[in-house]
Amino acid sequence: MAKARIYLDMCCFNRPYDDQSQLKIELETKAKLFIQQLVLENSVSLVWSYMLDYENSLSDFMQKQSTIQKWQEYAVKDIDESTKILQISNKIQKTGIKNADSLHIACAISADCDYFISVDKRLLNYQDKRIIICDPIEFLRIWEGLAESYDEQ
Repeated sequence: MAKARIYLDMCCFNRPYDDQSQLKIELETKAKLFIQQLVLENSVSLVWSYMLDYENSLSDFMQKQSTIQKWQEYAVKDIDESTKILQISNKIQKTGIKNADSLHIACAISADCDYFISVDKRLLNYQDKRIIICDPIEFLRIWEGLAESYDEQ
């Protein structure tokens, strides 16, 4: 079984820095941290992009910015802007997805990611046949199911 190729958007990377007093946010944080552990264990393949670099650079908190940026080192692929990405993004924007979000999805599609992981409700409602869009908790449900079916073979 090939390793799942994943793309976490900046909302996902920022989730541990959100107010953890809400159960949903706390659970998404724990799931996101578990996904990062899967990356470190080389159980899934992380993809990075110029959009993650850009959005991360907007943070006023240098420690948070530095911590997030370190994940670029673990990426199997780092996506730069291209005509293909801009074309994919323009089509996605026509469905009502905002510019930056559409560029993130386009980067993930361009990198042949299997999963686009976000905690942004608007993005989670978007569907695209080229990629599975889910939150960190749903990704772990899917991943555990794949791992179990692989173990049974």
